[in-house]
Amino acid sequence: MNIAEVSRINGISSDTLRYYERIGLIPTVKRTQGGIRNYDETDMKWINFAKCMRSAGLPIEVLIEYVRLFHEGDTTLETRRTLLIEQREQLQSKMQDMQATLDRLDHKIENYDTVLQQKVGELMI
Repeated sequence: MNIAEVSRINGISSDTLRYYERIGLIPTVKRTQGGIRNYDETDMKWINFAKCMRSAGLPIEVLIEYVRLFHEGDTTLETRRTLLIEQREQLQSKMQDMQATLDRLDHKIENYDTVLQQKVGELMI
């Protein structure tokens, strides 16, 4: 697939795909004899991985390191695992913080609902 097709399928601009490749967030994409990027299924998996991890807020630097370690092979399995565990723990902490914020917002909204219902009741009397 060419970059335009991959861009459309993944909802990522062509510039972003080129950027991801340039900085090592995804591995180097094979090219045709004419120099056109030719994305295959493996490339698509890397793009989906990067997109998913970025949407969850994982830092680009961490993902670049992960890709680098992946290409070093099986000698980095434990390091990659540790890196992912650390990121998972940080993500869980963010999720807990977000849940606490959501709970607080729910409480505030419920308070407003109560006050508004009281005001409507007063108007009807």
